[in-house]
Amino acid sequence: MGLEHRELDNEIAALQAAGGIDQLLISRLKRRKLKLKDQMMTLEDQLLPDIIA
Repeated sequence: MGLEHRELDNEIAALQAAGGIDQLLISRLKRRKLKLKDQMMTLEDQLLPDIIA
């Protein structure tokens, strides 16, 4: 998931550097990236539960 997240980040940056012609595509990629980040955080929370000391 982390690799895909970085690839999306690179793709978004490349599209924006090219003039951001396709704003709809950029918006979709950003939403997909955020969804991946949320999934990674959920998995991390499952692996590292809160410990109250």
